[in-house]
Amino acid sequence: MNTKELAVVIMAAGKGTRMKNPDVAKVMYTIADRPMVEYVIETALHLRAHRIVVVVGWQKQSVIDRLAKTFDSVVCVEQAPQLGTGHAVMQAEPALNGFAGDVLVLSGDVPLLTYRTTASLIDVHRSTNAIATVLTAMLDQPTGYGRVLRDSTDHVVGIVEEKDATAEQKQIKEINSGIYVFDRHALFEGLKHITPLNAQKEYYLTDVFQHFWRNNLPVRAVQANEASEIRGINTLEQLEEARGVLEGRLP
Repeated sequence: MNTKELAVVIMAAGKGTRMKNPDVAKVMYTIADRPMVEYVIETALHLRAHRIVVVVGWQKQSVIDRLAKTFDSVVCVEQAPQLGTGHAVMQAEPALNGFAGDVLVLSGDVPLLTYRTTASLIDVHRSTNAIATVLTAMLDQPTGYGRVLRDSTDHVVGIVEEKDATAEQKQIKEINSGIYVFDRHALFEGLKHITPLNAQKEYYLTDVFQHFWRNNLPVRAVQANEASEIRGINTLEQLEEARGVLEGRLP
C-alpha cells in the first residue's frame, strides 16, 4: 500500500478578463451560491490532502477572506506579479517546506473535476512510479489545446501546443487538461530549470516536462472519464454551462 502523503496546489490568481468584471476574482464567481474555487478545495479535502495551498493574486483579499471563513486547513500564498503557471506553483514551495509526498496541481476555475477522476490520476501516478502524471481528455474537436504524445509503452513523451503541432499531431484527440500530479522533489527541482523564453515572458509549468524527459524520468497520463470535467471557466456563458452540469449531479 502506498502511504505517500498528498499536497494540493490550487492556482487561483487569475483576473478572468472575459468575465467582464474586474472587481471580482475569477475563482470567486459563484455556482449554487458558492465560489467555484470552493468546489476545487472540496475535492482536495475529499482526497485527504495533508496540505492545501491556494495561490492568489487578482482581488486576492476577497479570496483570502472567504476561504478563511470557510476552511481552516487552507494556506493562501500570493503570486505577484503573475508570470505564468510555472511561476504560480513556485510561490507554493515555501508552504510545502518539509513535505515530501506528491503534489497535485489544480486550477481554481475548474469546478467540475470530480473526486473519482483525481483519485484515479493519483492511483496511476503511484502505481506506475511516475515522476509526473498528466490528466488528459479525449475531444472530438481538440483545436486550441495542447496534444499529448505517447510512445508504444504508454509513457508520455511530449506535450505539443497547437501552434507548434505538425499536421499529423493535430489529428491527435487526446489533450492536456493542465491538471497534474508530481513527485514533490522532482517538481521543484524541475522548476529551477525553466525559463521565460517565450513571447509572453512567462514561466510555463509544462516546461518542467522537458527537464523530466531530458533526464529520462517517467511521465504518465490518465484520461478523464468525461471531458466536461476538465473544462475551465473563462466566460459567463461557460459559468452557466457549469451550473447546469453541477445541478444535474445533485441527487
